[in-house]
Amino acid sequence: MSNQNKSSMKVNTQSVNFNADRKLISFIQKRMDKLDLFYDKVIKSDVFLKVENTSDKQNKIFEAKVSVPGDSLVVKKQCKTFEEGADMAIASLERQLKKRKEKLRANLH
Repeated sequence: MSNQNKSSMKVNTQSVNFNADRKLISFIQKRMDKLDLFYDKVIKSDVFLKVENTSDKQNKIFEAKVSVPGDSLVVKKQCKTFEEGADMAIASLERQLKKRKEKLRANLH
């Protein structure tokens, strides 16, 4: 039996000082769901989207906090778009979760 019907991870996305559109929210949810492939013990994820009040083009801040048993991982990226920030932050989280999983495996042996 495949686990296709497994519910997706709850991602609590909050946008500060602006309204994130549905497309952006679902983009983030899909990307964050992939973290489950690397580490299936994620308890919850909080994502904060902020727009800096600056003339700098890289004024979008994507911050993700991923709670795992006994710890939480926080990644913050500042980019031109939230999608770019999401991709960079989630790639970083994937690496951290892979390392964590390998460390746990090593401790079990």
